[in-house]
Amino acid sequence: MRILVLCTGNSCRSQMAHGFLQSFDRHIEVYSAGTSPAKHVHPIAISVMSEVGIDISHHFPKMVEQYLNEQWDYVITVCGGANETCPTFVGKVGKRIHIGFDDPSNVVGSKEHVISEFRRVREDIRKAFCEFYATYVK
Repeated sequence: MRILVLCTGNSCRSQMAHGFLQSFDRHIEVYSAGTSPAKHVHPIAISVMSEVGIDISHHFPKMVEQYLNEQWDYVITVCGGANETCPTFVGKVGKRIHIGFDDPSNVVGSKEHVISEFRRVREDIRKAFCEFYATYVK
């Protein structure tokens, strides 16, 4: 099974979803990419994933174009921007699904507030991707 998770910047939501999916099942191939990738994975995303025992510190944002000719069982968009601007895949795509989340990198306020929003979104992603995995993969 091959799954591609797409976001705009590929720095937070798609990276967290990638980490969760890979932690559920090491036998599935999980990749993530962005329509306009950031320079690096957001450090708070790395930190909050580490809190739940998932290491995404070795991940880096990638451009979706590098995956367009490949075959995917699922292409999952996790933000509205990626859903609206998702390019056409030349390779075969089994199903395209949108599971949207708030962007924690846009949150302003105290450091504690920002971290709490990253944690909230992390838990939203965990729940949604647990449901996805139980429904479509397992």
